[in-house]
Amino acid sequence: MTSGTSGSRASAAAYPILTLTTLLWAGNAVAGKWAVGAVSPQVLTTLRWAFAFAVLLVVARRQVTADWPRLAPRWPYLLLMGACGFTIFASLFYAAGIYTTAVNVALIQGAIPVLVMLLNFVIRGAPVRGGQVLGAGITLAGVAVAATHGDLGALFSLTFNRGDGLMLAASLVYAGYTVALAARPAVSGLAFFAALALAAFVTSLPPLAAEWSLGRSIWPSTAAAWAIVAFVALGPSLLAQLSFIRGVELIGPNRAGLFVNLVPVFGAGLAVLLAGEPFGGSEALALLLVLGGILVAETAGRSGAR
Repeated sequence: MTSGTSGSRASAAAYPILTLTTLLWAGNAVAGKWAVGAVSPQVLTTLRWAFAFAVLLVVARRQVTADWPRLAPRWPYLLLMGACGFTIFASLFYAAGIYTTAVNVALIQGAIPVLVMLLNFVIRGAPVRGGQVLGAGITLAGVAVAATHGDLGALFSLTFNRGDGLMLAASLVYAGYTVALAARPAVSGLAFFAALALAAFVTSLPPLAAEWSLGRSIWPSTAAAWAIVAFVALGPSLLAQLSFIRGVELIGPNRAGLFVNLVPVFGAGLAVLLAGEPFGGSEALALLLVLGGILVAETAGRSGAR
């Protein structure tokens, strides 16, 4: 098998996996809105990883047992990855939403692919091709259209505050997590993710304690609240994160990172389906820009940078 054929097969497998990932993450944003008043952010974060780890204990017990000799020596890496990729990112993301607008959150999150490329170059020396930079720029334009609903003039009236700084920090943390996935132990994806889920659960406990001490904890008490917790645990946490890990494994962090910009576009689509919001020209344009940017970057990415 030639390297070109292998690369094409990897891409063909990665595209639907990463598309599913971003669709589930968009669903997470919707679930987060529904959770307001029903379950508090840190309670939701802790429960999602507790449930995800419990499921993995059942389905991945053999893989974890078999791969434990290779996982145990890497516990500092695993703890840091679980903390950064899941707990710290989520905590900063939730906090940013308190102080800044949804437009700013979407736009700053759209910088994640660019940050991935920069960190991948600085840390791993991975080359960044002009086509990848152009593609990232086009996807960011799509994020801007989606976030402003086509009113790009609104970008000139944006103000920036500490919430934007928190969102930038969150984006940098997740970009670092994405790049660091390339250095994961040579173990099965299920075993690796089980270790990360445990790390995420453990590192979610201090923020949970802080939320409780401030009197802001809300535990789920209705069927709807528990349904939100179950969806977030099984979809955005378990299936989506496993899919993202696999996508990075197949095509590398630079190329996989670009798919993150589908999240606000899919979020707008879910708002149409679930909240009855209109789907107009701006939503269609945003989708075309993000997909077009990914296509441009992929044309460059297949021939080199990972």
